[in-house]
Amino acid sequence: MLASPKAVVLAVACLACAASQAFGQNDDPSRIGNRDVGKGVNFYSIERETALGRQLASEVERQAKLCDEPQITEFVNRMGQNLVRNSDAKPPFVFKVVEDASPNAFAFPGGYVFVNTGLIEIAEDEAELAAVLSHEIAHVAARHMTRQATKAQLADLAALPVSIFLGGWAGYAAAHGAQVAVPMTLLKFSRHDEVEADYLGVQYMYAAGYDPAAAIGIFEKLAILDRKAPSLWGKISSTHPADGDRIAATEREIQNILPGRQQYVVSTSEYKDVRERLIELQLVRNTDAESSRPRLSKRTEPLSPIANPADSSAGQP
Repeated sequence: MLASPKAVVLAVACLACAASQAFGQNDDPSRIGNRDVGKGVNFYSIERETALGRQLASEVERQAKLCDEPQITEFVNRMGQNLVRNSDAKPPFVFKVVEDASPNAFAFPGGYVFVNTGLIEIAEDEAELAAVLSHEIAHVAARHMTRQATKAQLADLAALPVSIFLGGWAGYAAAHGAQVAVPMTLLKFSRHDEVEADYLGVQYMYAAGYDPAAAIGIFEKLAILDRKAPSLWGKISSTHPADGDRIAATEREIQNILPGRQQYVVSTSEYKDVRERLIELQLVRNTDAESSRPRLSKRTEPLSPIANPADSSAGQP
């Protein structure tokens, strides 16, 4: 039985209502792991969501250059798994490191997280890296990607009366039947999703023992980078809250809902070694790339004089 256009519009409204209530219901970090932060209208089962993430992750692994340095990859995976254990996320996670200079990390449905080497380079402290990983884990825990895709599909269904005139439900289904996988454009997070990921992510890093103030530190670094190299960071930050708003909201959260602790993890000697190893490898690669570039050599011997055709007897009788 098909849903009526009125029911579709009501479902869209329910999505917005559920999102607006989520923040207040998840203000208690002591309940992390016992909260359903991903509730809401969602056409995707956990199994289908995981399969979608696996498909997208395989495309990244096929096209991107993954870091193969065990010291770096094992540390990032172990750190990520620790943050997952202190989150509301349900699926098992996979963390991979990508050889990319842009300071970014991104997540796919089902717990597939990719961390760029450029992010590790600018995150001087381990807690700063934890802040970004926790943000990505929060996107997965809240099921932002498939909820966003569901919202887009509901909006598409709201145009059903027009589609009926163009060939009825069969025609509508035929026109959309090829769209089995969710296009990448539907995985772009809304501003609301980014705010919620900040909000949940700070709680996750706090629960794992990291200093939540490091989230403010990495936000400030990214804001500076945005001003210095907007072409590099602009696409990444386009849906994030304005820098001042983001920092102010995180400060309020730390002050209002996170109980103070005497000690936090800011950084460790292991992270320092991992970061130094990564920077060392990048320098070696850059040097090798520079030395392999073709160069013009300077001639040390004088050029032979060019013979004047008028002085030549060749061709004369």
